[in-house]
Parts: sequence; structure tokens; C-alpha cells
Amino acid sequence: MSDLQKTLKEDISLSGVGLHTGKKVNLTIKPAKENTGFVFVRTDLEGNPQVEADVNYVTTTERGTTLEKLGVKIHTCEHLLAALVGMDIDNAILEMDAAEPPIMDGSSKFFIEAIEKVGVVEQNVAREYLVIKEVMNYTDPNTGSEITIIPSDTYEITTMVDFGTKVLGTQNATMKHISEFKENFANARTFSFLHELEMLLDHGLIKGGDISNAIVYVDKELTPETMEKLKKAFGKDKISVKPNGTLDNITLNSPNEAARHKLLDVVGDLALVGVKIKGKVIANKPGHFVNTQFAKKLNRQWKLHKKKNVPDFDLTKSPVYDINGIMKLLPHRPPFLLIDKIIELSESHVVGVKNVTMNEPFFVGHFPKEPVMPGVLQIEAMAQTGGILVLANVPDPENYSTYFVKIDKVKFKKKVIPGDTVIFKIELIEPIRRGIVHMQGYGYVGDSVVVEAELMAQVAKTKID
Repeated sequence: MSDLQKTLKEDISLSGVGLHTGKKVNLTIKPAKENTGFVFVRTDLEGNPQVEADVNYVTTTERGTTLEKLGVKIHTCEHLLAALVGMDIDNAILEMDAAEPPIMDGSSKFFIEAIEKVGVVEQNVAREYLVIKEVMNYTDPNTGSEITIIPSDTYEITTMVDFGTKVLGTQNATMKHISEFKENFANARTFSFLHELEMLLDHGLIKGGDISNAIVYVDKELTPETMEKLKKAFGKDKISVKPNGTLDNITLNSPNEAARHKLLDVVGDLALVGVKIKGKVIANKPGHFVNTQFAKKLNRQWKLHKKKNVPDFDLTKSPVYDINGIMKLLPHRPPFLLIDKIIELSESHVVGVKNVTMNEPFFVGHFPKEPVMPGVLQIEAMAQTGGILVLANVPDPENYSTYFVKIDKVKFKKKVIPGDTVIFKIELIEPIRRGIVHMQGYGYVGDSVVVEAELMAQVAKTKID
């Protein structure tokens, strides 16, 4: 499966009304270049101001997630964002001539169908992930809502819904992979309880509602007064309650549609983290507030990860070169062979692994009571890894050697001690010219950079007497 970023093949347009504003809106979803993310553009305002789909712009979460940047608002963004994530899209421009995307049928279905008509295209930049390596949690003490994420190789979500009402009961929904979203969750419509709907109508907060875009669970007596309010709001001559406890003219797409819609909301709200996620989300009584608060926590984790510049390495996959393969390329031999295996290799980068044990001969004198790997040997291990990058691309590596020309911008940030596994990543700063190799190297232990340096080396043919 490709791991490149994706966008739409071409523009798509939809029209409708906003659920809460009741205003007509034209939405155009456009392809966007790599690393754009999702960006809303208000074409109805002077200068066409932009609002990025960033959780740090969330201002309110009442009945939907609202973004605001420099006074420009985007209401109820979660259904549209869920559709983009569900279609495995990374980058898109979302032009609107009003503050709220069209509610359509209260789900992500119509956005999905529109995207399917034009298709999705891969781009030329690799996708990044927030890989969850430890359990993270957020709890709202006021509501008891809780979201937890645990390590997983894919993006999984489970939602558990319990509003303490007989009409809805307890519902669960699970998505094992984002590829399931389109078929199993995209058509799950928004829902409300009758008492909530009546309050919203009284306060003029649901002007774009229609009996066809919201499931209404009747959790109170349907009085003649309430009946008249609903008839007026939905433009219907007659309204009744179905045996399943919902208002009529709605047929549930699934018995647990409410839980599925809550899962849809989680997908949309967590899109605001700004990066694809690898982890299993378990959401108990989720809502927009707890969703976005958790998204802020994940966003902070991602920013910390980016600041540390720690890539994700899979130490379980088969090495490109084991120790025997390395010794066919490098002239070094124990105890001066300081790389154990190569796990990634391309024309411009290489990743090598050094398992540091107490058996290393340099620990004898450095230092007897506090063994620390000498910094100079860390640089040597980094250089040997860079040597693999060069020598793996020549037909007769046994006839070549690499020699230091310059070491620059060296930083030692943390001690390397017995038991550490050091991962060295070396990247070319510029193409190899006339046998001169200019490289940037980093050494990582866990989530920390322990050493970094710029290396310059010369590749020369070994003289044979």
C-alpha cells in the first residue's frame, strides 16, 4: 500500500444549507499541493480569508465544531472533514460562500459520493504519521466523557454511547481501519433528542434543519405545542412518532446509527490534529468538546515529535544488510565495526542500528564506574553508516574506502550507555560530486536525539600494491 500523500483529481461542487445558520452555501472542494492539509476559504468575504483545519482554532463546540481565525468563522466542519479523512485524502482547499458547509442529509455520504466521482490521486511527498507509542487519555469530569488512544498499526476507533435514556439505550460502533468508513459510517446521520431540538428551535439555533437530515429521538411527551413547532420548523403538515422512538420520515440506516455518527464525529474532529494517526481510539460518550480537547492533546504530542525530529523506524522488519552484508561493504572489523544492521537504504538516505552492550571494549576505560559510549565513536558509527550509503551504490565496494574531510556542527545531547539501541539516520545534503559526500547525520535512542553532525567524506579507490 502506498504511503504517499493524496488529493482530489479535480474540483467538485455541492450546494445546500447550513444546519445551524440556515444559510444557503456553495461548497467547492479543490485539489491542493503537498503538505497543505485542509484549508477553508471564505469566498464571500473580502480578501477570501483562510481558516486552516487546526484544532488550535476551535472556539466553540456547541452542537458542532466551530473554527475561528482573525474573526472569520467556520461552523460545523466535522462532517466534511470526516469525509476527507474517510477517503484517505491529505490535502484539499474548501471554498465556501458562507460560514457553514451544507448539512446535506446530516452525514458525510454526499461529500464521499462527490469525491468518488472525480477520484483521488497520489502526490509526490511521503505521508507523515503521529504514531502512538504509549497510552494517552482525556476525561471530562463534568460529563464523564472519556477518550483513550492506545498503540496500533492502523487507525482504529470504537465509540460507546449511553445518554441514560430508554429510547436510545446503549450503543457501540467499531471501525477497524479507515477504509471501512465509506461503507459503514459515512451515511450515519446526525441526531438529537426532542428536548434538545425544542430548546434549539426556541433559541433560533437550528435554522437549516429538515426532517430528512436529522434523527430525532423522542425522549419526552409530544405535546400539541411541540408538535406545532416541529411542523413549522420542518415544513411538514403531519409529524408522528415511529415505534422505534424516532420522529417519522426517517428510516434508520442501522440500529446503532447514533453510535456510528458519533464515530463519524470523532473522525472529523480528530482531523483537526493535522496529521494522520496510527493508534486505536476508544471513545466513551464522545462529544465535540471532549473530541477537540483530546485533539489538542494529540496536536501537542505531534508538535513535540516534530521538534525532536524523531522519525519512525520499524525495527522488526528484515534488515537490508545484516552484519555479514555490512562486512562485505565496509573494510572495518571488530572491535571497530560499530554498526550491526542496516534497516533502510535509498539513493539519498540510510538508517543503521547499533546495539550498545556492556561487552563493548571501550567501556573498560570509559568510564569504569559509569560506562558511557565515547562521542568520537558515536561519530565514527555515524560515518560508517554513511559509508554504507555510498558503497552500496558502487559495483566493487571492496575497492573503495571513505575518509573524513570535515566534521561540523556536532552536538551530543544525551549519554549513550549499555542497553541503548542507537539508530543512525544519514541523509545526503547535496548530490555526490567528484567523490565528495556531504551528509547530515542524526543518532536516536528512543524518542530522543543523542547526537547530530554534518559530515563530509571523500570516496577514494583503495591503492593496491
